[in-house]
Amino acid sequence: MTGAGGGTALVVVDLQADFCGPAAAARHGHDPAVLARAVEGAARAVAAARAAGTEVVFVRFLGDEKHQGPSWRRRDRLLGKRPKCVTGTPGAEFHGVSPTPGEAVFTKYACFDAFLADGFELHLRERGIVRLVFAGVFLDVCVDSSARTAFQKGFEVSVLTDCTAPLHLPEERILGFMRRLYGARLTTCADPEVWAAHPVTPGRPATEEERSRPPSPRPGPSPTTPADPTNPANPAAPDPREWTRASE
Repeated sequence: MTGAGGGTALVVVDLQADFCGPAAAARHGHDPAVLARAVEGAARAVAAARAAGTEVVFVRFLGDEKHQGPSWRRRDRLLGKRPKCVTGTPGAEFHGVSPTPGEAVFTKYACFDAFLADGFELHLRERGIVRLVFAGVFLDVCVDSSARTAFQKGFEVSVLTDCTAPLHLPEERILGFMRRLYGARLTTCADPEVWAAHPVTPGRPATEEERSRPPSPRPGPSPTTPADPTNPANPAAPDPREWTRASE
């Protein structure tokens, strides 16, 4: 468990050409503009975080067959899937925004969860990070997998709803699920509170004073405010039956 206080990190998940480029948009199954807006939003979030001195951490995926476990290869054979983001190919390159010198990059080898990337959690702990703000793709796959582990490991979770997009599940349902199960704070990159939560300057460990600060207050949803399925920041709570159907 992390101690009280500490810093915030923006975690940018899988903004890579195979997931975000024109071919990916065509495969997306929804309005291709949804994916473009998510990439543009994530780029704005990175710029806002850098300007505020908030840690930016990039997570990328490499899906080479040699990295895949037996179950992953079996799934790909059954569904006719080809490896994505293969090492050394254009599809593995960052898309929309790239790390700058000094920003940490962690690699997932044929897996969804950022916490399975070597050194990811250790980096956060050493930097005194206690709040993770997620942007990137896909909301219902790698973002959710990473946010789920973050919550279980004691990190506060925020999701920038204008900086991500789902692949399979309806956006309002997965956001509602994350809010209900992980206590995720749903907001946008324009929210100044996201970047005002005691950021830790990139390149410098948190000081003892920073580690001992109490967390900033987090406004919770009003119990008198009805859920609005058209507003991603206030989605309806997920219907377990619909969640099950969508997952099949």
